Amino acid sequence: MPDPGLEKTYDPSRVESRWYADWIERGLFTPQPDPDRKPFTVVIPPPNVTGRLTMGHVLNNSLQDAVVRWKRMEGSNTLWLPGTDHAGIATQNVVERHLKDQGVSKESLGREAFVARVWEWKHEYGGIIQQQLRLLGCSLDWSRERFTMDEGLSHAVREVFVRLYRKGLIYRGSYVVNWCPRCLTALSDEEVDRENRPGHLWHLKYPVAGTRDKFITVATTRPETMLGDVAVAVHPRDSRYKALRGKTAILPILRREIPILADDYVDPKFGTGAVKITPAHDANDFWVAQRHGLEAINVMHADGTMNENAADYAGMDRFEARERIVAALQDRGLVAKIEPYDLSPGECSRCHTPIEPRLSPQWYVKMKPLADAALAVHRKGKVKFYPKRWNKVYVHWLENTRDWCISRQLWWGHRIPVWTCGCGEIIVDSVTPAACPKCGSAGLKQDEDVLDTWFSSWLWPFSTLGWPEPTEDLRYFYPTAFLSTGADIIFFWVARMIMAGLEFMGEVPFSHVFFHSIVRDTQGRKMSKSLGNSPEPMDLMSKYGADAVRFTMISLTPPGQDLVFDEARCETGRHFANKVWNATRLVLMNSGDFDPAKVRESQLKFSLADRWILDRRNEAIKDVNRCMKTFRFNDAANAVYHFLWGEYCDWYLELAKTAFQEGGEAAQAARWTAVRVLDDTLRLLHPFMPFVSEELWQSLPGRKADERLPVAAWPKQKAAWRRPEVVQELQQLQEVITAVRTLRSEMNVSPGQPVKVLVQAPAGEVERLRESAALIRSLCRAETLEIGAALAKPAACASAVAAGCEIYLPLAGLIDLAAERDRLARELERVEGLLLNARKKLSNQDFLTKARPEVVERERGKVEELAGVRDKVERALKAIG
Repeated sequence: MPDPGLEKTYDPSRVESRWYADWIERGLFTPQPDPDRKPFTVVIPPPNVTGRLTMGHVLNNSLQDAVVRWKRMEGSNTLWLPGTDHAGIATQNVVERHLKDQGVSKESLGREAFVARVWEWKHEYGGIIQQQLRLLGCSLDWSRERFTMDEGLSHAVREVFVRLYRKGLIYRGSYVVNWCPRCLTALSDEEVDRENRPGHLWHLKYPVAGTRDKFITVATTRPETMLGDVAVAVHPRDSRYKALRGKTAILPILRREIPILADDYVDPKFGTGAVKITPAHDANDFWVAQRHGLEAINVMHADGTMNENAADYAGMDRFEARERIVAALQDRGLVAKIEPYDLSPGECSRCHTPIEPRLSPQWYVKMKPLADAALAVHRKGKVKFYPKRWNKVYVHWLENTRDWCISRQLWWGHRIPVWTCGCGEIIVDSVTPAACPKCGSAGLKQDEDVLDTWFSSWLWPFSTLGWPEPTEDLRYFYPTAFLSTGADIIFFWVARMIMAGLEFMGEVPFSHVFFHSIVRDTQGRKMSKSLGNSPEPMDLMSKYGADAVRFTMISLTPPGQDLVFDEARCETGRHFANKVWNATRLVLMNSGDFDPAKVRESQLKFSLADRWILDRRNEAIKDVNRCMKTFRFNDAANAVYHFLWGEYCDWYLELAKTAFQEGGEAAQAARWTAVRVLDDTLRLLHPFMPFVSEELWQSLPGRKADERLPVAAWPKQKAAWRRPEVVQELQQLQEVITAVRTLRSEMNVSPGQPVKVLVQAPAGEVERLRESAALIRSLCRAETLEIGAALAKPAACASAVAAGCEIYLPLAGLIDLAAERDRLARELERVEGLLLNARKKLSNQDFLTKARPEVVERERGKVEELAGVRDKVERALKAIG
């Protein structure tokens, strides 16, 4: 048999890096604007420059790469643009920790020197995730890689700030923000981690002014902020407090009189139905105070210690002050009760310090005009979300959006382009002014704050292409076509990119948005390196190969549902790669120097099996195309899997072996078919498993030295190969063969042992089945095969009905009937015992009530499985008689 030219076993480590280097060297991922071709553009959701590959990155980038490779092979001029985000607070924290290990603080360095150190760190350590994306096989155009602090992108950020400011959409105001007392900066909601944990609800008694023994009791989870209370609020329709509305209460400890007022914000069912209003330390309280014209009193410093407004508690940490205040109130009999209460306190996602809602002057973007425009294009169907349920979430947020706090009290990031002069003049410009335009002074001071990281990210689809300059890339590749991202940033990033695209480009930045699954462990927890429940992707790729990991992640991802990942499932991807490898070796060993390009299709005499697999190849192409177009990526991957493994390998190649052995015209047609279908199937596989598909595609006969799979044509359906009648005919053979194989298994007959097979078929089917007798005999390992319309059923035989035929497998002389009867009787007794126990458990109401739903469901599945096994054993016993 000819040497196939492939190693006996597939070793990803010898294939993957070699092919990726080849693709990059040939510039296969570096498109140029071409007016004669349709562009297809994707911008990568930029990972943090501090980042390393996570399982979420593996999933999202595998999905993007699958789409990009598919569209490239379809003929689109495809650009997948890479880049990283400067990740303001995350990067600053990393570098601060790095400096701390050296005994250096950022304050001792000063701002300019610290920022220089961050740049040094970025150049030395900031490229890890890009290298990992290469190892994953991502077909990104690295020649266009961008960074959100690049000079060009920085210019775009300043230009956007200036334009929005001059349009009246950026302003400075004081509102309550998420504040990190350690990082000393405002945080976005995305930078705050929240999880439920046990806490307390304190019921505090505030004396009613002008009375001796009347109190209004408020419920709070943060007693330390009471020192900043300016009112007590109740619901207007709460009859319990009707007599107290309009009166005043005495704020304990400080003895300050505060009004008792009515406001719809109050939930009568929360606590006592009366709440303290602390506008400097609670966002909702701030707006209550605004409605009622009340001042805001801040009782904390930026670092979370109590300030001078906290009287005797000044200088204390906020949590120490909490304990002291509660103790003081208890001493005075002003604590009605303390009850357990589940909280979801926020923590800074970088340093894990509990956040403090804080009234702070910040820069804001007016969102309503931008949101209205984003709503309008969505309602016109110009941006489509997948899964569709996210449409409602998007609309709800835009209809209820609040102004965006864009300033951060950091040193690393885009510094706000605002300067002030001693004369009071404010200069907002995209370039640094040399002097005050009003008084001519050069003593200008730039705003100390930097912009929220998302302020550069919302420009990503067009700033990366050169905006505000009218570059050729911008004209040709914008708008992008497809975005894949997590639904958790639909507000922070997706909606804002749509706003920015409309505002600055006059067009939506993308037409289709796919929200990928969240990767969870087998306990349902979101995978996180901090939780220790996430495997290291690089270790997985080293162990199983990048193709196996990619394919596993994609094929396991159901649209609209979370992905439950278990490392053991990577075996599926590895086994699939090996299956394709071995199938290709088999084809090559039976093809010799055969070149299908030198054979005319019209001259071939195709067998039933040849015509069948050509039809199934058509269907596989149709299935994959349909799934890719509707973003059902797991279905697309599984369509390739089931066609290649189930139909091509398990059926066609087994059927073709007979033709290979016969030689002549049958072998010629089988070789042509096997190679042609394998060629097309490797093209279908390429978006999901790029490395092994390229290696095998290159090994096929007739391949030219300069051909590469990433830019090969995507296979198309061929109408002449559609043969539904052939599919029906071969399906009959498959059912007969499968029935014989099942009988062999049930009767404990080894796969290699020759058997006698009788097929009693309808009179009209006998001749057709006899024409395929050689195939049936070969695949059933049948020593003899008898096909007829009136065959007598032998004694002691196993039987089955399939495709309208009765199949008999005589057992006499094949097995020890007495021994097999005893074995089956024991097996039946064992299975019935297990089935009885499982059914007892499901009839136990205590078990059904206390067990987790998945445990109960597992027991039900066990009952169903055991019942099936019992039925098989009973059939086998009946066959033996």
